[in-house]
Amino acid sequence: MKSFFTSLKRQNGFTLVELMVVVAIIGLLSAVAIPNFKKYQAKSKISEAKLQLSSLYTAQSAFFSDFNMYGQCLRYMGFDPAKERTNRYYGIGLSAGVTARDATAHAAALNSGLQDLDCPATNAVVDDLATAAGGNPASWFPAGKGIGANLIDIVADAAANAAGTGVATCTEATVGTGGSAAANQGTCIGSQSTSTGAGSTMVFQMSAVGFISGDFVTNATASGLTINHNKILKQVVNGY
Repeated sequence: MKSFFTSLKRQNGFTLVELMVVVAIIGLLSAVAIPNFKKYQAKSKISEAKLQLSSLYTAQSAFFSDFNMYGQCLRYMGFDPAKERTNRYYGIGLSAGVTARDATAHAAALNSGLQDLDCPATNAVVDDLATAAGGNPASWFPAGKGIGANLIDIVADAAANAAGTGVATCTEATVGTGGSAAANQGTCIGSQSTSTGAGSTMVFQMSAVGFISGDFVTNATASGLTINHNKILKQVVNGY
């Protein structure tokens, strides 16, 4: 029995140095893991923008098959994420780069059944919140979520981002397959008058802009993506 208690007394615990080493290792791992976790968490939110832009492209393509042109009347096209506003980080649609539609192209679309009141020739950017009755034609849908009090809930916020800023002349040359940084950023819609060559105006480029990281809470640094008529999806501003 005496030898048993003697052996227990000889069992030593952790020293203070060993405990400090363990704490230091945990602290080091946390310093590396937490920022990476926040980064991956922010990146996961980008999937929302990609899905919304993909749906927007589908709506534009269907609209083109019916009326031989692209349009700005997104709700009329069937693209209406307004009811999901409280769950969206991204404001999405045509936030800038307005061009009046060619009169001949518009008249031809009317002959094909286009409703002039729901999709007028003047491509004014209409905020979903600005349509009091919730009717047509909304061309931009605000976000309802963000980082703290920072959210993209007005068109001006989205237009202040490189993805949502306006493109002065919306042609194939400016929003087509160009590799330059400016080629695939900003939102616009062409006049729909010409369909061939680098000067084609049968084009569009839409954007999604949102706050997804607490480290990037200015309109210019918010996450911004674009998609155009060639289905080129580009992340213009990371935002995380």
